[in-house]
Amino acid sequence: MECFTFQRRASTIPPMDTSYLISVIVTTYNRPDALALVLKHLSDQTDLHYEIIIADDGSGPETAAVIHAAAQAAPHLRVHHAWQPDAGFRVAQARNQGIAAARGDYLIFLDGDCIPQRDFIARHRALAETGYLVTGSRILLGPKLTAAFTAQQTSLNTLSKPFWIWQRLCGRMNKVLPLFLKLSDFRLRIQRTFQWRGIKGCNLAAWTKDVQAIQGFNDNFTGWGHEDADFVLRLQQTGLHRKKGFLATEVLHLWHPQSARDHVQINYEQVMQQWQHPE
Repeated sequence: MECFTFQRRASTIPPMDTSYLISVIVTTYNRPDALALVLKHLSDQTDLHYEIIIADDGSGPETAAVIHAAAQAAPHLRVHHAWQPDAGFRVAQARNQGIAAARGDYLIFLDGDCIPQRDFIARHRALAETGYLVTGSRILLGPKLTAAFTAQQTSLNTLSKPFWIWQRLCGRMNKVLPLFLKLSDFRLRIQRTFQWRGIKGCNLAAWTKDVQAIQGFNDNFTGWGHEDADFVLRLQQTGLHRKKGFLATEVLHLWHPQSARDHVQINYEQVMQQWQHPE
């Protein structure tokens, strides 16, 4: 009974400022089934003051059709498609296209294969604070769950606690506690110095003015890897501190094959150069 009582208290989101607009920038590339599921869950949020910007790294017409359908199904939302030609993996540039199209005072970066819970935006808003950026967290789903959810376009909000516990016991996801336990803001979330661990470009948030001050993501990053670490590093080098969004902001990351790592060392070296010799 004590554990149950604690969980109920922890899941309550404290009063917060809902006057400012949040822009959710969703990065995608030719994975329309996953994007459709993400947009379905984004349109069903408890926090209603937001817009959706799709930062598209050169997807084909199937993705455009998914975005159009999502916009038609959610007339209460602004859904904007920011597309760039397909010239290889250019996620940093795609996100910058999304930033340019965003109207919000606060930006949440989300990948098009990461399903948000219903309180995802509300939880990010609760952690938003002047002088801070937020690095969110994720739950990894395995191939079987991913295939079932994308094929059936399942609403994860309707699935029961026993269902999720069983999936965890079967090894189809890497953790389950963040689905049931939500914690508000507290001191242990704060990371005042740069720490590489835990930075995930699939779930990041920062104030628009702070992002504009560093001119967004570094377009020199191409191929998979570390453009998100560079982004966080440069924000922290302006004097911002970082909050970790564990047990609050978790998204459910759909499985996919590992991306090519042919640029990872070059990208790593760019981050190290910025770390050791900030501009």
